[in-house]
Amino acid sequence: MRLTVPAGLDRKEAEVYQRLDPARLPKHIAIIMDGNGRWARRRHLPRIAGHRAGVASVRSTVETASRIGIPALTLYAFSEENWKKRPKSEVDFLMGLLCRYLKAEVPTLNNNNIRLEYIGRQHELPPPVQEKMQWAREATAQNTGMILTLALNYSARSELVDAFRSMVDAAARNGGLNHLKIDEDLVSRHLYTRQLPDPDLVVRTSGEMRLSNFLLWQLAYAEIYVTPTLWPEFRGVHLLEGIAEYQKRERRYGGLTDGNSFQHSSPALKTVRS
Repeated sequence: MRLTVPAGLDRKEAEVYQRLDPARLPKHIAIIMDGNGRWARRRHLPRIAGHRAGVASVRSTVETASRIGIPALTLYAFSEENWKKRPKSEVDFLMGLLCRYLKAEVPTLNNNNIRLEYIGRQHELPPPVQEKMQWAREATAQNTGMILTLALNYSARSELVDAFRSMVDAAARNGGLNHLKIDEDLVSRHLYTRQLPDPDLVVRTSGEMRLSNFLLWQLAYAEIYVTPTLWPEFRGVHLLEGIAEYQKRERRYGGLTDGNSFQHSSPALKTVRS
């Protein structure tokens, strides 16, 4: 029996969707968007051209994820390290691009019933950027569909530092540190992502085989899918291909399957198994 294809998918997306099991879609997908600079360099363009081209990839990926019913999607948009590793002119361009993206995409987010959230040290971003972020969050706050989270000025190590600071501050207000009992559940409740399930799948574009200080706690048991596709060329169909690969995996969470066997992923795909 052929699946009913969600409205809005194009022909290529529909073909891949037909291979999926809708009952086994990831609840939360995280994406490390990488390759803007290489995309631009191959075309003898400035790096900012790659960032500008990547906006179309964000739009396609977000809309496809929403249309197939993914509950949560988190995009690694700007790391804390970006402040130091990129020229000020490029950082300023990225901040302006973010503001333009938010202004332009809020109607699309609302049309798709998508709620916008953020993780990262938002208070360190330029005040005009913070104001635009708050405006976009409030403009989508009533939506009840997919939660789109942008990781901005984000570092997983800083997140853990902030989580432990938060736990200590809470203990100091409620009886002192002698009563503080730290376990995994307590740590999770003090993370930036405490309102979200841990990602089932993390996608990295451009073929790089590292997590780059992204959601290190939350990705402990996530399946990792790496595609050589550069981010400006990534579209909704590529997301669906990643989900198809995810559904071939046996998620053992450190346990063993019957016969201690496991499924091999496609040799044509460059993937890492957690």
